[in-house]
Amino acid sequence: MKINFIPLFIGLVLSPIAAAMAFLIIYEEYSHHYPDKKKPLKFAFEAGIITLIIFGMLSLLASSFI
Repeated sequence: MKINFIPLFIGLVLSPIAAAMAFLIIYEEYSHHYPDKKKPLKFAFEAGIITLIIFGMLSLLASSFI
């Protein structure tokens, strides 16, 4: 299986940016609904990690097909 490094590089650079944006958006939205800031921080961190994993796997998958 040959791996093309351009989509892999783009995915590995853009995945952390997508994860950071997911973290910020979810934290901002959930912080309005909870008086304690620990719960929205936990939800936002989990969403950021899941986004990082999903986009990382998609970039690996795309690099194997392109």
